[in-house]
Amino acid sequence: MLTFYQRLYPFKSIYKWLNHENAPTRLFTHREFAFTLAGDVYLRYNSFSSAEELKKQVCHLNPTRFEIGPVYSARPRDKKTIRSGAFSPQLRELVFDIDMTDYDPVRTCCSEADICKKCWGFISAAVHVLDSALRDEYGYQKLLWVYSGRRGIHLWISDREAMALTDQERKALVGWLTVIHGGKETDKKLNIRNNAGKLPPSLQAALNHLRTVFGELILSSQNCFGSQEGYGELLKAIPDSRIVETLRTKWEANPSRTSEEKWTDLHKSLASHRNLNIMEDIIIQYTYPRLDAEVSKHRNHLLKAPFCVHPKTGRVCVPLDLESINKFDPESVPTLGQLLQELDTIGMSMDKEQTREAHSDWEKTSLKPYIDIMEKHSNALMDEVRREKRKADTSW
Repeated sequence: MLTFYQRLYPFKSIYKWLNHENAPTRLFTHREFAFTLAGDVYLRYNSFSSAEELKKQVCHLNPTRFEIGPVYSARPRDKKTIRSGAFSPQLRELVFDIDMTDYDPVRTCCSEADICKKCWGFISAAVHVLDSALRDEYGYQKLLWVYSGRRGIHLWISDREAMALTDQERKALVGWLTVIHGGKETDKKLNIRNNAGKLPPSLQAALNHLRTVFGELILSSQNCFGSQEGYGELLKAIPDSRIVETLRTKWEANPSRTSEEKWTDLHKSLASHRNLNIMEDIIIQYTYPRLDAEVSKHRNHLLKAPFCVHPKTGRVCVPLDLESINKFDPESVPTLGQLLQELDTIGMSMDKEQTREAHSDWEKTSLKPYIDIMEKHSNALMDEVRREKRKADTSW
């Protein structure tokens, strides 16, 4: 871990991302960092004046991981000397967490902490829906998606309006986005339509995308309705007992029918009763994002920093590009062991007299494309701040 922090961890990129400028601002100097040390020792309310200071402390403590918290009204390291009531969170990226375990009631390939490329399809669908909703409905643009290193994905939103949201506003926003409660069984009926049977525009927009992935993800890849248990859950979503019994009888007599065939059977039955809304609700039930709402509600929530190493898998928590997220394979993410081997290879391939700059070591490893994503995102944040300053200067 120490070698990883000394030679590979992109402290400057993290600094630029959090600070939005080159010169230190309160966005960084008043930011809380928390460290988890060996033996489950947890150190909160650390703060730093620069990327170099952060790196020095990380290398000194050599934590198993560290987390990022809010921007406080005073420097977190001075917390004990500040009068009561004068220390409070002021700003915080709006964050979301999607955990694969919340899909256990519907996924068939893995369970609990395991994840594979097949069930990543649930995360991919959720990312597209959530990303579009936040951009289209709220106008947020500074979204960074980060693979958690094990079984999920985190979203950090750095728009100033998002960072300034109060706890109450965050709670309201996540409530608006929550349709399926994570980990709940699929037999809970959705109440998402108005009196005329129409979906709200936001859900209709989500459904338009989810329709395109449902067949491949739910019917083919996951084969969710292939087993008796699987199609039993499907039938719970159908309110008409006559249709349920007709389909159950047919499927019990033909156990080899695939999920695609059962979905076609359901479509024919509902079409004859002119109630295809049920199929749309089922698509939403199985594929809509399942959020860990508690992560998003409070400004003082701490979340694992990008590029930390997950202690259970050894995988690095890497940023992801939205355009390639469908093709992402969690098992392809660089691990600590792999990166250290790459560093050894770099060292052996270099001339002994050739000097090497440690800060650029990551450019020669499989970590490079992920740090490039972070650099691009951080530079965009800094460019916007520069544009705003120029605009303010010329307005006088």
